Amino acid sequence: MWKRIMALTFIFVCTSIAWFILGGATSVRTHKQDNKLKKAVRQLWGTIQKQQAPYVYYQTKTDKQVEKTLGDETTTETKTITKNHPIILDSSDILVSFNIEHRKKGLLWYPTYRVVYSGQYTIKNDAEKNRKIFFSYSFPTRNGIYDNFCFFINGKKIEKLQPYGGEILKEFNFGPGETKKIKITYESQGMGEWWYLFGSDVSQIRNFNLTMITDFDDIDFPENSISPQKKEKTDKGWKLTWQYADLISGIQIGMDMPQKLNPGPFVSRVSFFAPVSLFLFLFLMFIITTIKKINIHPMNYFFLSAAFFSFHLLLAYLVDHIDIHLAFAICTVVSISLVISYMRLVVGTRFALLETGLSQFVYLVLFSYAFFLEGYTGLAITICCILTLFVAMQFTGKIDWDKQFETNK
Repeated sequence: MWKRIMALTFIFVCTSIAWFILGGATSVRTHKQDNKLKKAVRQLWGTIQKQQAPYVYYQTKTDKQVEKTLGDETTTETKTITKNHPIILDSSDILVSFNIEHRKKGLLWYPTYRVVYSGQYTIKNDAEKNRKIFFSYSFPTRNGIYDNFCFFINGKKIEKLQPYGGEILKEFNFGPGETKKIKITYESQGMGEWWYLFGSDVSQIRNFNLTMITDFDDIDFPENSISPQKKEKTDKGWKLTWQYADLISGIQIGMDMPQKLNPGPFVSRVSFFAPVSLFLFLFLMFIITTIKKINIHPMNYFFLSAAFFSFHLLLAYLVDHIDIHLAFAICTVVSISLVISYMRLVVGTRFALLETGLSQFVYLVLFSYAFFLEGYTGLAITICCILTLFVAMQFTGKIDWDKQFETNK
């Protein structure tokens, strides 16, 4: 009995080392691919988009006398100093629509998206005199693509636009109390997150309304962002609304695109936790064979452990090429077929199908499937361990272990 236990321990340790190597290799492959492929996806699709609110201001110019000394001679020059004075937007009405389109590269999914943006801004000259007011619009990212970009002033489209340094600067003449409406629309694409920034510091926002429409259900908001006041479920996703009459805030509005289950990290986690599933399987098989007085040689346990390992090895390289759920199903069939066909020769068809096959399905397939249940994986594994302990305790409560160890020396 002791020799058998030592042999099982040796097999378990060796298989666990193999799993740690596989998990580490998969993690390295994933990390290397991520560094390379993320850059490629960004070049093809775009990056995080941060749409800034327009910067509106008027200028004042003052002359200042400046003395210059050159040797023994002092001269006075007149310098004109230009100062920008920000103007708070009288109102902002923004509509943003998202269409999620994940891109798979190697062992990773990247949350790419298309965005349709429409922003209408109202500017008012509160002064009692004519003013030249400047409207500065910055693109979300300089390396982005902006299709169907339109710039309207009081409903009239401006045809000739000359972006410079990632922004468009327009100047308008305003009469006393005059109001103008400026509308900007475009279609673009990005990856990961989308932001609307009020400013780089604490900003005052007046008559602000932003409506965000998604075609996905799994919504999340990045850290340091404002949650919407209204959430309305739609057929495809959500309609989210941010509405403020008069707000002072340094926090921005953001949307974190939903992540798909990444095959690389998934396989790594399953591989690192696989020794737990094998331990439970070997423990239960040891209990069952002891109760039924079935003699299984350590070499048989070696082949069973190898069949367990084949599941994760095949999965690690199959997810590169096909859907992770399909790969999981194929690996399940392959591994269970290996075990049942082998144990049929060792102990017979009935034991191979019921005790061995069913145990493998629970401790390999269902145990690994628990990693699909994000947020519940730990709980599922804990319940599995407790149930295994319960079953083992109930079936072995009346066993005389001293006698068992003596008769199996």
